[in-house]
Amino acid sequence: MTFQTLQFEVKNQIATITLNRPDVLNAVNMDMRQELLQLTDRLFFDDDIRVIVFTGAGRAFSAGADIGHFENDWHGPRFRAFSRKMASFFDDIEAVEKPVIAAINGPATGMGLDLALACDIRFAAEEATLGFRQNAIGLIPSLGGCVRFVRLIGLGRAKEYIFTGKMLTAEEAQRIGLVNRLYPGETLLEETHRFAEKLLDKAPQSLGLAKRLLNTVVDIDHYSGIILEDLAQSILMNTEDHREGLQAFREKRKPRFKGR
Repeated sequence: MTFQTLQFEVKNQIATITLNRPDVLNAVNMDMRQELLQLTDRLFFDDDIRVIVFTGAGRAFSAGADIGHFENDWHGPRFRAFSRKMASFFDDIEAVEKPVIAAINGPATGMGLDLALACDIRFAAEEATLGFRQNAIGLIPSLGGCVRFVRLIGLGRAKEYIFTGKMLTAEEAQRIGLVNRLYPGETLLEETHRFAEKLLDKAPQSLGLAKRLLNTVVDIDHYSGIILEDLAQSILMNTEDHREGLQAFREKRKPRFKGR
Protein backbone atom coordinates (compact mmCIF):
# COMPACT_ATOMS: atom_id res chain seq x y z
CA MET A 1 0.00 0.00 0.00
CA THR A 2 1.35 3.43 -0.97
CA PHE A 3 0.33 6.66 0.73
CA GLN A 4 1.11 10.38 0.66
CA THR A 5 0.84 11.07 4.40
CA LEU A 6 1.73 7.67 5.89
CA GLN A 7 4.55 5.17 5.68
CA PHE A 8 3.34 1.59 5.82
CA GLU A 9 5.69 -1.38 6.20
CA VAL A 10 5.12 -5.03 7.08
CA LYS A 11 8.22 -6.89 8.21
CA ASN A 12 8.37 -10.13 10.16
CA GLN A 13 4.56 -10.01 10.64
CA ILE A 14 4.79 -6.58 12.31
CA ALA A 15 3.00 -3.72 10.54
CA THR A 16 4.57 -0.32 11.26
CA ILE A 17 2.46 2.72 10.37
CA THR A 18 4.34 6.03 10.52
CA LEU A 19 2.43 9.31 10.44
CA ASN A 20 4.47 11.17 7.84
CA ARG A 21 3.94 14.92 7.80
CA PRO A 22 6.99 15.85 9.89
CA ASP A 23 7.12 19.47 8.69
CA VAL A 24 3.82 20.10 10.54
CA LEU A 25 4.44 17.71 13.46
CA ASN A 26 2.35 15.03 11.74
CA ALA A 27 -0.83 17.04 12.04
CA VAL A 28 -3.78 15.05 10.69
CA ASN A 29 -5.24 16.64 7.57
CA MET A 30 -8.07 15.31 5.44
CA ASP A 31 -5.68 13.26 3.29
CA MET A 32 -4.25 11.51 6.34
CA ARG A 33 -7.73 10.84 7.67
CA GLN A 34 -8.68 9.14 4.41
CA GLU A 35 -5.46 7.13 4.29
CA LEU A 36 -5.87 5.93 7.87
CA LEU A 37 -9.38 4.76 7.02
CA GLN A 38 -7.98 2.79 4.08
CA LEU A 39 -5.86 0.74 6.50
CA THR A 40 -8.76 -0.86 8.36
CA ASP A 41 -9.42 -3.90 6.17
CA ARG A 42 -5.71 -4.65 5.74
CA LEU A 43 -5.10 -4.56 9.48
CA PHE A 44 -8.12 -6.75 10.21
CA PHE A 45 -7.87 -9.35 7.47
CA ASP A 46 -4.20 -9.71 6.54
CA ASP A 47 -3.07 -12.82 8.41
CA ASP A 48 0.55 -11.89 7.73
CA ILE A 49 0.07 -9.00 10.17
CA ARG A 50 0.10 -10.15 13.78
CA VAL A 51 1.25 -7.02 15.62
CA ILE A 52 0.68 -3.35 14.71
CA VAL A 53 2.87 -0.37 15.63
CA PHE A 54 2.00 3.32 15.20
CA THR A 55 4.67 6.03 15.40
CA GLY A 56 5.49 9.45 13.94
CA ALA A 57 8.12 10.75 11.55
CA GLY A 58 10.51 13.41 12.74
CA ARG A 59 10.29 14.87 16.22
CA ALA A 60 6.56 14.40 16.92
CA PHE A 61 4.06 11.59 17.23
CA SER A 62 1.25 13.90 16.15
CA ALA A 63 0.18 17.43 17.01
CA GLY A 64 -3.43 16.45 16.40
CA ALA A 65 -5.87 17.64 13.76
CA ASP A 66 -4.59 20.17 11.26
CA ILE A 67 -5.90 23.56 12.44
CA GLY A 68 -7.37 24.20 8.99
CA HIS A 69 -9.86 21.41 9.63
CA PHE A 70 -11.58 23.61 12.23
CA GLU A 71 -11.57 26.72 10.07
CA ASN A 72 -13.97 25.21 7.54
CA ASP A 73 -17.54 26.44 7.61
CA TRP A 74 -18.87 23.11 8.87
CA HIS A 75 -22.55 22.25 8.70
CA GLY A 76 -23.34 20.39 11.93
CA PRO A 77 -24.52 17.03 10.51
CA ARG A 78 -21.64 16.97 7.99
CA PHE A 79 -19.07 17.64 10.73
CA ARG A 80 -20.57 14.88 12.89
CA ALA A 81 -20.47 12.47 9.94
CA PHE A 82 -16.75 13.13 9.35
CA SER A 83 -16.06 12.80 13.08
CA ARG A 84 -17.97 9.53 13.27
CA LYS A 85 -15.84 8.03 10.50
CA MET A 86 -12.63 8.95 12.30
CA ALA A 87 -13.96 7.77 15.66
CA SER A 88 -14.83 4.46 14.02
CA PHE A 89 -11.19 4.05 12.96
CA PHE A 90 -10.03 4.46 16.56
CA ASP A 91 -12.76 2.03 17.63
CA ASP A 92 -11.46 -0.43 15.04
CA ILE A 93 -7.90 -0.10 16.35
CA GLU A 94 -9.23 -0.92 19.80
CA ALA A 95 -11.30 -3.83 18.44
CA VAL A 96 -8.89 -5.54 16.04
CA GLU A 97 -7.85 -8.87 17.57
CA LYS A 98 -4.15 -8.09 17.27
CA PRO A 99 -1.89 -6.20 19.69
CA VAL A 100 -1.51 -2.53 18.74
CA ILE A 101 1.40 -0.53 20.18
CA ALA A 102 1.96 3.24 20.08
CA ALA A 103 5.61 4.27 19.94
CA ILE A 104 5.21 7.89 21.03
CA ASN A 105 8.39 9.53 19.80
CA GLY A 106 7.48 13.13 20.62
CA PRO A 107 4.50 15.42 21.32
CA ALA A 108 1.14 13.64 21.16
CA THR A 109 -1.84 15.92 21.51
CA GLY A 110 -5.42 16.15 20.30
CA MET A 111 -6.11 13.52 17.66
CA GLY A 112 -2.55 12.26 18.07
CA LEU A 113 -3.28 11.39 21.68
CA ASP A 114 -6.65 9.94 20.61
CA LEU A 115 -4.74 7.50 18.39
CA ALA A 116 -2.30 6.58 21.16
CA LEU A 117 -5.16 5.99 23.61
CA ALA A 118 -6.86 3.61 21.14
CA CYS A 119 -3.73 1.46 21.11
CA ASP A 120 -3.34 -1.40 23.58
CA ILE A 121 0.12 -0.45 24.83
CA ARG A 122 1.94 2.88 24.84
CA PHE A 123 5.72 3.23 24.88
CA ALA A 124 7.14 6.74 24.90
CA ALA A 125 10.42 8.49 24.30
CA GLU A 126 11.77 10.11 27.45
CA GLU A 127 11.35 13.53 25.83
CA ALA A 128 7.75 12.94 24.68
CA THR A 129 4.86 15.06 25.96
CA LEU A 130 1.17 14.14 25.98
CA GLY A 131 -2.01 16.08 26.55
CA PHE A 132 -5.28 17.53 25.31
CA ARG A 133 -5.22 21.25 24.48
CA GLN A 134 -8.50 21.63 22.60
CA ASN A 135 -9.81 24.13 25.15
CA ALA A 136 -7.33 26.64 23.69
CA ILE A 137 -9.65 26.85 20.66
CA GLY A 138 -12.88 26.40 22.62
CA LEU A 139 -13.31 22.67 22.02
CA ILE A 140 -13.02 19.39 23.93
CA PRO A 141 -11.31 16.07 23.24
CA SER A 142 -13.54 13.93 21.04
CA LEU A 143 -13.34 10.81 18.83
CA GLY A 144 -13.32 8.75 22.04
CA GLY A 145 -10.60 10.86 23.68
CA CYS A 146 -12.56 11.79 26.80
CA VAL A 147 -13.89 8.25 27.22
CA ARG A 148 -10.51 6.53 26.95
CA PHE A 149 -8.70 9.19 28.99
CA VAL A 150 -11.07 8.75 31.92
CA ARG A 151 -10.85 4.98 31.67
CA LEU A 152 -7.06 5.03 31.83
CA ILE A 153 -6.28 7.68 34.43
CA GLY A 154 -9.51 8.22 36.39
CA LEU A 155 -12.11 10.98 36.50
CA GLY A 156 -10.35 13.47 38.74
CA ARG A 157 -7.08 13.47 36.83
CA ALA A 158 -8.85 13.53 33.47
CA LYS A 159 -10.79 16.64 34.50
CA GLU A 160 -7.64 18.37 35.72
CA TYR A 161 -5.65 17.77 32.54
CA ILE A 162 -8.52 18.51 30.15
CA PHE A 163 -9.60 21.66 32.02
CA THR A 164 -6.06 23.05 32.14
CA GLY A 165 -4.76 21.74 28.81
CA LYS A 166 -1.55 20.77 30.59
CA MET A 167 0.96 18.73 28.58
CA LEU A 168 2.31 15.85 30.65
CA THR A 169 5.94 14.85 30.53
CA ALA A 170 6.62 11.25 29.62
CA GLU A 171 7.62 10.58 33.22
CA GLU A 172 4.32 12.01 34.54
CA ALA A 173 2.37 10.04 31.94
CA GLN A 174 4.03 6.81 33.05
CA ARG A 175 3.43 7.58 36.71
CA ILE A 176 -0.34 7.91 36.23
CA GLY A 177 -0.64 4.89 33.95
CA LEU A 178 -1.03 6.66 30.63
CA VAL A 179 2.24 5.21 29.30
CA ASN A 180 3.59 1.70 29.92
CA ARG A 181 7.33 2.18 29.39
CA LEU A 182 9.86 4.93 28.65
CA TYR A 183 12.91 4.65 26.41
CA PRO A 184 15.54 7.05 25.07
CA GLY A 185 14.23 8.54 21.86
CA GLU A 186 16.96 7.01 19.73
CA THR A 187 16.06 3.47 20.84
CA LEU A 188 12.26 3.80 21.18
CA LEU A 189 11.28 2.16 17.89
CA GLU A 190 13.91 -0.56 18.26
CA GLU A 191 12.65 -1.41 21.75
CA THR A 192 9.05 -1.31 20.55
CA HIS A 193 9.80 -3.78 17.77
CA ARG A 194 11.73 -5.98 20.18
CA PHE A 195 8.62 -6.14 22.40
CA ALA A 196 6.41 -6.78 19.35
CA GLU A 197 8.64 -9.68 18.32
CA LYS A 198 8.07 -11.29 21.71
CA LEU A 199 4.33 -11.19 21.06
CA LEU A 200 4.86 -13.13 17.83
CA ASP A 201 5.73 -16.13 20.01
CA LYS A 202 2.26 -16.12 21.56
CA ALA A 203 -0.90 -17.79 20.24
CA PRO A 204 -2.66 -15.15 18.09
CA GLN A 205 -6.21 -16.12 19.04
CA SER A 206 -5.29 -16.12 22.71
CA LEU A 207 -3.91 -12.58 22.42
CA GLY A 208 -6.86 -11.44 20.35
CA LEU A 209 -9.55 -12.76 22.68
CA ALA A 210 -7.65 -11.55 25.75
CA LYS A 211 -7.64 -8.06 24.21
CA ARG A 212 -11.37 -8.10 23.42
CA LEU A 213 -12.18 -9.50 26.85
CA LEU A 214 -10.07 -6.99 28.79
CA ASN A 215 -11.49 -4.06 26.81
CA THR A 216 -15.00 -5.27 27.64
CA VAL A 217 -14.76 -6.30 31.29
CA VAL A 218 -13.39 -2.93 32.39
CA ASP A 219 -16.92 -1.51 32.01
CA ILE A 220 -19.19 -4.38 33.11
CA ASP A 221 -20.16 -6.15 36.31
CA HIS A 222 -18.14 -8.97 37.82
CA TYR A 223 -20.61 -11.76 37.02
CA SER A 224 -20.94 -10.79 33.36
CA GLY A 225 -17.16 -10.64 33.11
CA ILE A 226 -16.83 -14.20 34.42
CA ILE A 227 -19.34 -15.40 31.82
CA LEU A 228 -17.36 -13.75 29.02
CA GLU A 229 -14.12 -15.29 30.35
CA ASP A 230 -15.70 -18.75 30.24
CA LEU A 231 -17.01 -18.21 26.71
CA ALA A 232 -13.62 -17.00 25.44
CA GLN A 233 -11.86 -19.90 27.13
CA SER A 234 -14.28 -22.40 25.61
CA ILE A 235 -13.36 -21.09 22.15
CA LEU A 236 -9.62 -21.29 22.82
CA MET A 237 -9.86 -24.80 24.27
CA ASN A 238 -10.82 -26.08 20.81
CA THR A 239 -8.05 -24.39 18.83
CA GLU A 240 -5.10 -26.11 17.17
CA ASP A 241 -2.80 -23.68 18.96
CA HIS A 242 -4.03 -24.87 22.35
CA ARG A 243 -3.27 -28.47 21.41
CA GLU A 244 0.12 -27.41 20.04
CA GLY A 245 0.87 -25.57 23.30
CA LEU A 246 0.07 -28.66 25.34
CA GLN A 247 2.21 -30.88 23.12
CA ALA A 248 5.12 -28.43 23.19
CA PHE A 249 4.90 -28.29 26.99
CA ARG A 250 5.06 -32.09 27.20
CA GLU A 251 7.95 -32.22 24.74
CA LYS A 252 9.80 -29.36 26.46
CA ARG A 253 10.10 -27.30 23.29
CA LYS A 254 8.97 -23.92 22.01
CA PRO A 255 5.41 -24.04 20.59
CA ARG A 256 4.79 -23.25 16.93
CA PHE A 257 1.55 -21.32 16.92
CA LYS A 258 -0.33 -20.77 13.63
CA GLY A 259 -3.35 -18.76 14.72
CA ARG A 260 -5.72 -21.68 14.22
